[in-house]
Amino acid sequence: MAPYNETQLDQIRDERREQIKRAALKIFARRGIIGTKMSMIAAEAGISQGLAYRYFSSKEELFVELVREAMEEAHAAVKSLESAKAAPVDLIRELTIAMLDENNSYSFKIIQQVQASDEVPEAAKQMISQYPSNALMDSLIPIFIEGQRIGDFCKGDPRKLLMLYFSIITGLMLQDGTSDGIHWVHEIETLMKILTK
Repeated sequence: MAPYNETQLDQIRDERREQIKRAALKIFARRGIIGTKMSMIAAEAGISQGLAYRYFSSKEELFVELVREAMEEAHAAVKSLESAKAAPVDLIRELTIAMLDENNSYSFKIIQQVQASDEVPEAAKQMISQYPSNALMDSLIPIFIEGQRIGDFCKGDPRKLLMLYFSIITGLMLQDGTSDGIHWVHEIETLMKILTK
């Protein structure tokens, strides 16, 4: 078998880093940074602990990278909402589906940890502070108002209605994936009834 060329080696390294990050995201979301060890991440990824350390020098470095990626993805999602051309009810539905996706809920949980815990790396806290906390809500208000105008959404204060709705979504995201075998992403239409007429 011919040796790998540099492009192939880079691809293998990139795939391994992603494998480790996926495993770490799941473990951090479930156990928090204090309750997580690199050995747990390695076991979840199906690799040796030594190999995990070849890619990340510490669990803190890995945690900060995951927070950075989560914040960048959230920021990109907000920007895409602002330029989307879909009907307001479809935009809220798609956002809800994305939020309830298992991987996104893991990212949400580690962001919650950064906001609530003194035990996370300072670099993660600084990263969170770079993004306005109300950016998503501010982007959704005009969409919701338009949905009310065309008769898709119920009447009432848009900010309060969206806060109530996303409080429920947040509660579901903080649960471990499913509750009694229910996959919340399959309950989107039930959830949408909270906002729609």
